[in-house]
Amino acid sequence: MCFWLSSTVRGTIKEKPGFNPSEDAAALRKAIEGIGTTEKTLIDVLTQRSNAQRQLICKAYQDATGRTLCDALEGDTNGHFEDILVALITPPAKFDCQEFIQAIKGAGTTESILIELFASRSNHQIKAICDAYLAETGRALIHDLKSEVSGDFEKTLLILAEVQSNQFFFGPAGEKTWGTDESKFIDILCHRSVPQLRQTLVEYKSLSGKTLQESIEREVSGRLEEILVAIVKCVKSVPAYLAERLYKNMKGAGTTESTLTRIIVSRSEVDLQDIKAEYKKLFGTSLYSDIESETSGDFCQTLLKICGEDGK
Repeated sequence: MCFWLSSTVRGTIKEKPGFNPSEDAAALRKAIEGIGTTEKTLIDVLTQRSNAQRQLICKAYQDATGRTLCDALEGDTNGHFEDILVALITPPAKFDCQEFIQAIKGAGTTESILIELFASRSNHQIKAICDAYLAETGRALIHDLKSEVSGDFEKTLLILAEVQSNQFFFGPAGEKTWGTDESKFIDILCHRSVPQLRQTLVEYKSLSGKTLQESIEREVSGRLEEILVAIVKCVKSVPAYLAERLYKNMKGAGTTESTLTRIIVSRSEVDLQDIKAEYKKLFGTSLYSDIESETSGDFCQTLLKICGEDGK
């Protein structure tokens, strides 16, 4: 299993100094229970506290009102604005777990979400998703995943999901290791550490005269191609991969707000600063300005508060 390392936390949201969960809970209660919900207060409080602090706010809110903050938000807001506020007060592993559940339920599995989750998350994060899924459903995530996907795509996802330790494969990386059949790509991309894989990418290009991504795109197709390419991109840079996901989501045929919410919220305390920098480098425009032009209303204002302007 690959292990995406992040040496430093490069999020846009930090813990608020002088934090008082009871005061924040009271402010939220006033905003929700007053005449007309005060959206600005909801946005200001929930986007300027860390997730750990929001959990304390949730407890203080329930202690004071006898009602969960999640229920209160779902009763007094709606649409994409409601979705992003609920995402903000959800613990990270539980949020990823809910995204996984959303991806596999209903008519047809949303493979692109599965690819994003399992290619971009660390071993520790994937283990946390599996634990959250077991707590939520009483079933093993791997068991349910097997019923939703098939073939080599299934094999790749299952290898990525079966994270019980950080034991890496240390086989040879010479030219003879590579074959044209998909199993070779799967075996090497899913059983090496990131430093090994980065070296493998260099050696592969030196030996073959082409990049590994180019070979995958030529020799593999469909969902398997998508996940293998995603792994290669994440080996090189998870922030660049997610920046590209955001750009394609906003500049394609219709913005998918759930993708914006998932990436912006889940990376807000991890590497959103780096995603913003990669976005500017890759596409010549700021993530902040594109969010501003492609979304609207309170949903837009919430995303902008989490993202922060360039240089902030």
